[in-house]
Amino acid sequence: MRARLILEDGTECVGTAFGAVTETLGEVVFNTGLTGYQEVLSDPSYCGQIVTMTYPLIGNYGINRDDFEAVRPFIHGFVVREHCDTPSNWRSASTLDELLKAYGIPGIAGVDTRMLTRKIRHYGTMKGMITTSEAPLHELVASLQEASLMTDQVSRVSTKSVFSCPGSGHRVVLVDFGAKHGILRELTKRGCDVVVVPYNVTAEEIRRIQPDGILLSNGPGDPKDVPQAIQTIREILGQYPLFGICLGHQLFALASGADTEKLKFGHRGGNHPVKELATGRTYITSQNHGYAVTEASIKGTSLEITHVALNDGTIEGLRDASKQAFSVQYHPEAAPGPYDSGYLFDQFMAMIASAKEEKAHAKAR
Repeated sequence: MRARLILEDGTECVGTAFGAVTETLGEVVFNTGLTGYQEVLSDPSYCGQIVTMTYPLIGNYGINRDDFEAVRPFIHGFVVREHCDTPSNWRSASTLDELLKAYGIPGIAGVDTRMLTRKIRHYGTMKGMITTSEAPLHELVASLQEASLMTDQVSRVSTKSVFSCPGSGHRVVLVDFGAKHGILRELTKRGCDVVVVPYNVTAEEIRRIQPDGILLSNGPGDPKDVPQAIQTIREILGQYPLFGICLGHQLFALASGADTEKLKFGHRGGNHPVKELATGRTYITSQNHGYAVTEASIKGTSLEITHVALNDGTIEGLRDASKQAFSVQYHPEAAPGPYDSGYLFDQFMAMIASAKEEKAHAKAR
């Protein structure tokens, strides 16, 4: 079936429909990963977006039960150059087409994804739609220009209730803004007693859980769209060791008095170089974000910049030593991507252990 990808600037890409045959609206972004399309599809941080894969062949190793990063995908559309509907992989349990159909997500194949990526890099992300409608282009563009993108993505992807993943180690409260399963895997691998809480949890509710540390997860959208989370973080800063990832990094910065801004086309892929300022070492990281903390806003706060992106110089890591808190803009849990930065979870564990030791000494005195 013929499908069309329409951008708000009037660009039209004609291709072949796969997945669900339905019309969708979203912010059109691109991901530069060579593999890992299943993890991209199931990353809650893509909620509300139409994702373009720059690698030309997608679907060739199918879909399996183990590589999901959430219970279900939340993306609004999938754009590829070539869609493979005959996967070859011993782990494959279904096809990409079957997955998209199951969750009502439309896909379009046969698109010049190189042209589309170059356009987004030049002009920035923009609204788009995937449709099988044969309506005139000017009508579709007009309706697209009048449409509004969603701003409540976090509430859609966050858990609705508290649940735990028991362990015998440190108790960590994971605030779920759209957490990837990779974060849970890294915490449970280290024996943590993890309590997952909704994005709108209050500071008092966190205190009642009596955590040893707090992890602020990744998630979709503009961090300023969840002001209640910023207030909660502000109230608990300094009371527990804190680690923020991606959206959690941005929320930590806002709670500390810094500011964020929308990037032109964001960082989305598994090969982004990041420099750790303390050591001068470069790490290859997995990233998925459209906003960043502004460097000028760090002045006047107690925050210290720890990591920067080598591609564009944006802030990739922050620390507030006085409050035992740090954060990174990228994904140390990877999936998909390199595991170079897994040491950050160990750093978080060491921070928790140190804080517990200090409390024990204080009680002994």
